[in-house]
Amino acid sequence: MQHVSTEKLITLGLLLLFWGLALTSLIGDSPTMDEQNHLTRGYAFISTGDPRLSIEHPPLVNSWAALPLLTENNLALPLDQSGWQGREWYSVADRFFWQDGNPVLKLVFMGRVMIVFLTIGLAFVGRAFARQLWGAPAGLVAFAGLLFDPSIFAHGRYITTDLGGTLFIFLATFSIYNLFQATTKWPLKKLLIATLCIGLAFASKLTSMVFIFVWIALACVPFSPQPFGRRLVHLATAGVGSLVVLWAVFGFEYGPFLFIDESLLWLNAYSGPMPTFWSGIERITLISGGGRPAFLLSMHSTEGFWFYFPVAFLVKTPLFVLLGFIFAVPAMLWHKPSRPKTIWLMVPIVIYFSFSLTSALNIGYRHLLPILPFVYLILSGFIATYFPKWLAWASDVPDASKTLAGWIGQASIVLLIIPSVFYHPHQISFFNLSFGGPNNGSIVLVDSNIDWGQDLGRLKMWMDQNQVDHINLAWFGTADPAVYGLSHTPLPGEPRHRNLWWDVPFDRTNPAPGIYAISATNLREMPLVPEEKTVYAFFRNMEPIDQIGYSIFIYEVK
Repeated sequence: MQHVSTEKLITLGLLLLFWGLALTSLIGDSPTMDEQNHLTRGYAFISTGDPRLSIEHPPLVNSWAALPLLTENNLALPLDQSGWQGREWYSVADRFFWQDGNPVLKLVFMGRVMIVFLTIGLAFVGRAFARQLWGAPAGLVAFAGLLFDPSIFAHGRYITTDLGGTLFIFLATFSIYNLFQATTKWPLKKLLIATLCIGLAFASKLTSMVFIFVWIALACVPFSPQPFGRRLVHLATAGVGSLVVLWAVFGFEYGPFLFIDESLLWLNAYSGPMPTFWSGIERITLISGGGRPAFLLSMHSTEGFWFYFPVAFLVKTPLFVLLGFIFAVPAMLWHKPSRPKTIWLMVPIVIYFSFSLTSALNIGYRHLLPILPFVYLILSGFIATYFPKWLAWASDVPDASKTLAGWIGQASIVLLIIPSVFYHPHQISFFNLSFGGPNNGSIVLVDSNIDWGQDLGRLKMWMDQNQVDHINLAWFGTADPAVYGLSHTPLPGEPRHRNLWWDVPFDRTNPAPGIYAISATNLREMPLVPEEKTVYAFFRNMEPIDQIGYSIFIYEVK
């Protein structure tokens, strides 16, 4: 009988634990703010071949999530409405999900399971990369970290492009590493793999464009048997070839360009490949330049905060990982044999993080997900290099698990998984203890950092348990409360009732008696300028009587 290594058995155990936690949480979470848009984009593309709704998000990940929907008969996709003709993905998604009688919760479940598979893929890519860099035991650390990091876990079960983009960007970088490590002049197999992976990265999320600069910088790092010029030629060849892969993902779309900036309008008289893709790059660039409300440490801005992502990284990264990474980087740079690999892994972190400082699109830690695989690679290398006895038991060294070092090593794996297990199923709301954990999270960050519409079903459960028949609801989400049978009076905050911010349906200084459910994001009145933020001032000065998850506060006015 073939011996199964301890490392493989633990890997299997971690995988089963993750699968169980992921399934229970994705069932309990109501559809979040953006999921209706992503799943509708994906289904529209795979059912019509037309990528018109994928104008800000390439179709690869959305289409992957929507594949199970092809098994459903008679899904109504509103191709006859003006929103479809005008590429207005929000109005098409709203009708597809909430107005045309489709089995929404079933569709969301199927789409989320597909994203869970991508999360598992990310963990296995990290395991393979760490094993190649530092040895098999390091692969176990990377695997555990990439499965159970709270932010990866949270977004690794939602139908968005955040996790899929992270996976394919990381996979592309891994393929480029192997390409640069080739010893032959033209390693055709590795070149083809890199071409494919780069194309898939571009087709998964538009922020992958930032990694063009990362990959060029990596070609400049002298950690390869290939000379510098050849690395650049290989990278350029793979980059050009990747555009063919990208075009194929877009269904070889060809048509008039769709730019909206005045300086580019003249190009709309011409046709070319992937007009939807190029228009998406333009729009994301415009959005990143400012004009969208941002919240940080009880401050508000429409231009963003340069320190938004540094603060987000400090408060939403588990302390064990944060402190381990802070110690690991100088230690690995000091260790001469590890220095070249560490520098190579630091390049993506430094460049991508630097780009994030210039972005005014301050809507969530999730935009930092692409750096986390590299953080866990360095952390795994640090443990494997400086504390090899910690992981000796994973290499089947006799009795290694019974030593003090073995116990510490096992504890380090446990510390990687504890945050997601302890805060289950509220991983999206995770904050480390530096600011008091998720109970104080909404003082620091809102939106997808803590409150993305995930607790609507749990609110209905609370109402049933407390015999509350009707509620005044200011909920930050796009799902229709009627799906959960939730009787409510809408308050300012839900996108369908955006006008209520300026036509407030209650007395701001003396609300009528009743139960009020107000989400953390709406409590901060994000769409309003500071001098207008009086809608929920009354409630901000009250203590809630209860809390749903960490995202919805319950108030009682008597």
